[in-house]
Amino acid sequence: MEKSKFTLLKTEGTARRATFETVHGTVQTPAFMNVATCAAIKGGVSPEDLKELHCQVMLSNTYHLHVRPGDELVRECGGLHKFTTWDGPILTDSGGFQVFSLASLRKITGMQIQSNLGSTIAMAFDECVENPAEYKYAKESCARTTRWLKRCKAKMDELNAKEGTVNPKQMLFGINQGCTYADLRVEHMKEIAELDLDGYAIGGLAVGEPAEVMYEIIEAVEPYMPKNKIRYLMGVGTPSNILNGVERGVDLFDCVMPSRNARHGHLFTWSGIININNNKYATDMRPIDENCGCPVCRRYSRAYVRHLLKAQEMLSQRLLVMHNLWFYNTLMEEIRKALDEGRFAEFKAHWDPIVSKRI
Repeated sequence: MEKSKFTLLKTEGTARRATFETVHGTVQTPAFMNVATCAAIKGGVSPEDLKELHCQVMLSNTYHLHVRPGDELVRECGGLHKFTTWDGPILTDSGGFQVFSLASLRKITGMQIQSNLGSTIAMAFDECVENPAEYKYAKESCARTTRWLKRCKAKMDELNAKEGTVNPKQMLFGINQGCTYADLRVEHMKEIAELDLDGYAIGGLAVGEPAEVMYEIIEAVEPYMPKNKIRYLMGVGTPSNILNGVERGVDLFDCVMPSRNARHGHLFTWSGIININNNKYATDMRPIDENCGCPVCRRYSRAYVRHLLKAQEMLSQRLLVMHNLWFYNTLMEEIRKALDEGRFAEFKAHWDPIVSKRI
């Protein structure tokens, strides 16, 4: 089969419902990618668990895997899919910032690292500029990111054609940059759209700027993103961020928030966010969320998982992370269902104020 096929099924305003066919399976979008930085979800969640939690895509970090266990070792083990036993799509981010800034890695060809890992999707190198940044530097950074992208594309074409490549159908996504300058964002998107890549990401947002500024940038860029290619908003975010991103035409999301927050006892529910550390849950025998069907809520009480967390039992991390990942993946399922039924605007209006509030 070809490397990928993006099929737009339905739209509601700018929001999109689609399928993304890859050599490692079909992704129903909009979708949330579960972050497995070192090829594992922090909290003791296995690839088998991810299937049960309705995860579609796993995301890993190129730089960390290059350092340990080493991308050559992963290649010798058959690539990330065989190494981890996860058989669904995997996206590897570029590690571009680290490769650029760390002297020990400057002679390493980043696309070669991702090719060794054999991920389904490889992200091109980009420079993620800190907000706020001076306009002149942001403009120069966009030009630099475009130059890197062209080199990445040429190298990937070479590697995919090479005999013995782990995944000769590996895809390349380009990343739109430009800080919070709408004109730079639009111009950069126009430039990289001409390269006919497998997908396009919006990077450099959700790094401290107000949410409304992020939404304004997405709105500015969206009209210039290819309609027939998948769109990825990097590092986002809260349930509200996701709902607003979908509304503005985004197909893919990722964030460490559900797993990271879970490990500290902050849990997402259909009534809002709870802190399981609070004393009021010490004898609460209800599930974390009475409206949740996850393996944790089907069996364990708030009182028990709170006890495990307070006692620093490893099981607490596993159970809490599983719940939050289920919530995020179920949120995406409900978003897709709402889009299928032409009621996403109603769904967003109802749930947006609820799912990100603290209770």
